[in-house]
Amino acid sequence: MLTPMDQLDPIIHQPARLQIMSALVQLPEDNRVDFSYLKDLIKLTDGNLGAHLSTLETSGYIAVTKEFVVRKPKTFISVTPKGRAAFMGHVAALKAILLPK
Repeated sequence: MLTPMDQLDPIIHQPARLQIMSALVQLPEDNRVDFSYLKDLIKLTDGNLGAHLSTLETSGYIAVTKEFVVRKPKTFISVTPKGRAAFMGHVAALKAILLPK
């Protein structure tokens, strides 16, 4: 039988990735934020944020798109349905640990 601890998602559980996912799942579906906004919100360096985004993207939890806006490259990040579901499962596991029945 799985315990709530076993149901924690190791990808999301890392504090910076938990903050990233928390920020993204609050957006309405199909909305996105740019890299700079997320970096300022979570207070990470470019390299640190990039590494965490890469982990989340590899897991299929986020989508990263690069576009040119007024001739400048911009990176946009959005949560995927898989990522939203994983986050909700992780939150449910945390609640089960913190608020046992």
